[in-house]
Amino acid sequence: MAATMRATVFVEPGRIELGEKPIPPVGPLDALVRITTTTICGTDIHILKGEYPVAPGLTIGHEPVGIIEKLGSAVQGYQEGQRVIAGAITPSGWSNACQCGVCSQDGPGTRHGWKPLGGWRFGNTIDGCQAEYVLVPDAMVNLAPVPDGLSDEQVLMCPDIMSTGFGGAENARIRIGDVVAVFAQGPIGLCAAAGARLAGASVVIGVDRMAGRLEVARRMGVDLVVDASRLDPVEEILRLTRGRGVDVAIEALGTQQTFEAALRVLRPGGTLSSLGVYSTDLKIPMDAFAAGLGDHKIVTTLCPGGKERMRRLMSVVESGRVDFGGLVTHRFKLDQIMSAYDLFGHQRDGVLKVAITP
Repeated sequence: MAATMRATVFVEPGRIELGEKPIPPVGPLDALVRITTTTICGTDIHILKGEYPVAPGLTIGHEPVGIIEKLGSAVQGYQEGQRVIAGAITPSGWSNACQCGVCSQDGPGTRHGWKPLGGWRFGNTIDGCQAEYVLVPDAMVNLAPVPDGLSDEQVLMCPDIMSTGFGGAENARIRIGDVVAVFAQGPIGLCAAAGARLAGASVVIGVDRMAGRLEVARRMGVDLVVDASRLDPVEEILRLTRGRGVDVAIEALGTQQTFEAALRVLRPGGTLSSLGVYSTDLKIPMDAFAAGLGDHKIVTTLCPGGKERMRRLMSVVESGRVDFGGLVTHRFKLDQIMSAYDLFGHQRDGVLKVAITP
């Protein structure tokens, strides 16, 4: 095996480069995975723009599909050459957060309190997977074998997009018969809408400003769509629900406008499930929040990780109850990743997700 690999490296805000880095050594609990397919996430665009800080020189990317190249000396239950995925969140399994059932917030505490997002390590605090290889920490907690009948692209959404979207529906505690509105029909919003249907929602309303994404939403089973470029989504959703409002509103974009709209369409006692990554402070309008007396709930989700979460998601895909393979609209080689970032970052040519293959 070569001593170096190609990797997509954050240099400074507004600049990433494809360069050469050493292939990392494998510790006792680690696994080195040769990447066969990965992708670009909206969070990577936030990193590129400098809206989410990471260290210069870090390999970015957090959605790996690949083959085990080398196992650490203490890793049991896996074989080199095995196809696997790992979640974007790679918990240790032993921290207080993990033991409290919040693996995404894994990480060491400090004298000033617990650091949030600690379970998100790939492309955040350790080298990520937009590269030829990635080192997976705590491999026995995080590696999930891919069923033989599933392709890379069928499971590519599991590490982040599918886990996040489903998590937004799960944390909202959707009940059978609920009416759910999903603001933004990008990949996460589409997965959230699918998760809402699986959780028992009888009506799912998809909101977006892009006609192409609304058409994809229809094909993927969203019941009603609202074109926010032509209609006021709050007024339209209240009309569709005969003034009642929705039981759950899922915000999947990360803007003040969509967050506020999601709050305004809730029925009394409804739940706002926030999935977007916000780059500025949010303001909660007093009237929409009923001055804090409306029995509303606001919940947030960082995509659950770990091997059992990945197994469950792949089981849903394998069952045929959802098919997210169609979310991959464009394909690039790793050598073309700068072009992939340009396309994805500017949302051109109807892009939803890109597949990157080293």
